[in-house]
Amino acid sequence: MDSPQFTAEPSLRFDVIIAGCGPTGAMLAAELRLHDVRVLVLEKDTEPVSFVRIVGLHIRSLELMAMRGLLDRLLDHGRRRPAGGFFAAIAKPAPEGLDSAHASLLGIPQPVVVRLLEEHAIALGAQVRRGGAVAGFEQDDEGVTVELADGGRLRSRYLVGCDGARSTVRKLLGVGFPGEPSRTWTLMGELEVGVPPEEIAAKVTEVRETDQRFVLGPAGAGVYRVVVPVSGPSDDRGEPTLEDFRQQLRAIAGTDFGVHSPRWLSRFGDATRLAERYRVGRVLLAGDAAHIHPRTGGQGLNLGVQDAFNLGWKLAAQVRGWAPETLLDTYQAERHPVAEDVLDNTRAQMELLSNEPGPQAVRRLLTELMDFDQVNRYLIEKITAIGIRYDFGEGPDLLGRRLRDLELQQGHLYGLLHRGRGLLLDRTERLTVGGWSDRVDYLADPTAALDVPCVLLRPDGHVAWTGDDQQDLDAHLSRWFGKPID
Repeated sequence: MDSPQFTAEPSLRFDVIIAGCGPTGAMLAAELRLHDVRVLVLEKDTEPVSFVRIVGLHIRSLELMAMRGLLDRLLDHGRRRPAGGFFAAIAKPAPEGLDSAHASLLGIPQPVVVRLLEEHAIALGAQVRRGGAVAGFEQDDEGVTVELADGGRLRSRYLVGCDGARSTVRKLLGVGFPGEPSRTWTLMGELEVGVPPEEIAAKVTEVRETDQRFVLGPAGAGVYRVVVPVSGPSDDRGEPTLEDFRQQLRAIAGTDFGVHSPRWLSRFGDATRLAERYRVGRVLLAGDAAHIHPRTGGQGLNLGVQDAFNLGWKLAAQVRGWAPETLLDTYQAERHPVAEDVLDNTRAQMELLSNEPGPQAVRRLLTELMDFDQVNRYLIEKITAIGIRYDFGEGPDLLGRRLRDLELQQGHLYGLLHRGRGLLLDRTERLTVGGWSDRVDYLADPTAALDVPCVLLRPDGHVAWTGDDQQDLDAHLSRWFGKPID
């Protein structure tokens, strides 16, 4: 994909510069462009990644894609499977009747996700510059001056670091990244094998009786996905070699399965860290730049995309001039606790994957407890992020939660959210969005399957208000969408 070319000069001004064009950065760019925010995405790599790593989009991420009209495109490139068996790889089925119209996991190559989101952002008007690495920045009361590695300088009103676990933006910002360094390491890759499938299946079953982190399974077209724990000390400097995989497979399984012809190879640890702050002035952090954790449960990419979805409309409101005074502060207030919870549940999962007798005993106990539907459901809702409830103050349980994709007289609810605006769903047919009609859509539908008279949805699909009183509604419209137009 050709990137737009332009001269990097101090006078060139953007509303938001985003460092990093991974899933988080591309999603954020698209969300900002829905509100005509001038966006530049800087990606230090000159070409997209060439290896194909399969990731899982969880229920909440599929819902977000449906809200923006992207889901069908993603489904064309992925493979659905039941939303069960995520927590610490404990093999339990997905609970019945999950509160979502998109209750599945979508296995999809990560480069495809990035490409589709980048194409979506560019189609909306975002500019993407590859080979543009942030080397420094200075912020003042009016904006941020960004210095590039090639000596160029750019000016914007805000800068968002979506530049990964080793985030340059976070380091230059001086934000602490406390947590724990990696204690265990794992090799992951996709390779061809030289032994029959039945021999592989038998050996995998044997090894996984004592080591749940070991994976060797088909990844399509004669290729196998290999995940093998590293015995002994390691680090994440440099990519592993084919011989590294062979040695670790022999150490863990007693055979290297004749692996050859790797598609891609990587090494990762279980470091767990969370940025102390998500915002300092006009500079913000999102995705892996703000949090890292073990990959158990497959929450990383999903957490970053959901950060972008939470931040996009709020930052756009700030740029467009209608944001209430504290709106941008709610990004950290809402997303920091979510990341804390993800870090905790991945810590717990890593303990349950340990071969030590104590953790194995806890694992056996939890396996029994997950036979209770409420326990299994709670853990799946946690992993897939549909159990999140932001703290909007006292109110009914629905307040602060996401609303499922309801079937309405006018079609599906999420189909009405493609523009990234708020929505008042009115079952009484008596209320109005009045002076907020430039930011909030209105839909009267007395047949909507709701237990409350009306709901006010934010652009991210979370319920900001329920009730039937116009004065109360107006107060909440002001809280989330600023002053009404005259």
